[in-house]
Amino acid sequence: MRKYHILIAVLVVSIDRITKAAVAQRIGLHDSIDVVPGLFRLTHVQNQGAAFGLFADSPSEWKVAMLIMFSVAALAVVSALLWKNGNAMNTTAIALSLVFGGALGNLWDRVAAGRVIDFLDFYLGSHHWPAFNVADSAIVIGALLLLSEIFLSPQEEKAMS
Repeated sequence: MRKYHILIAVLVVSIDRITKAAVAQRIGLHDSIDVVPGLFRLTHVQNQGAAFGLFADSPSEWKVAMLIMFSVAALAVVSALLWKNGNAMNTTAIALSLVFGGALGNLWDRVAAGRVIDFLDFYLGSHHWPAFNVADSAIVIGALLLLSEIFLSPQEEKAMS
């Protein structure tokens, strides 16, 4: 089953790399392309912070190094959990594979450039969600799947695992 976990993570990283490269080549920095006017556009931004721009305005010269160290630590934890769950292809394994691929995709950018390309830009009127990317999406979907396993799976299944 581990090969499927790796495949999921590789697909996330590949789609993330391809989309970020396409945005960097086709959309100027801070330029946008409306996809669904009034709701969604592709906007090329470069994020020096964490997911959704957290800590982007921090003046710390250690910010990128700390984000890289945090990503490496998260990858180590997720790797250990995936290894432990290696013989199963269940919601937990899929979720961990998504988180692993997303963390690796953003780590790649941080190590290579010290920043991450974000481009998925949702808004409604004056309400605006911070731009994000495929890697961020995979991390959030994986985290939501893990939370659903924790809070929504029947108590009998939890006792048997």
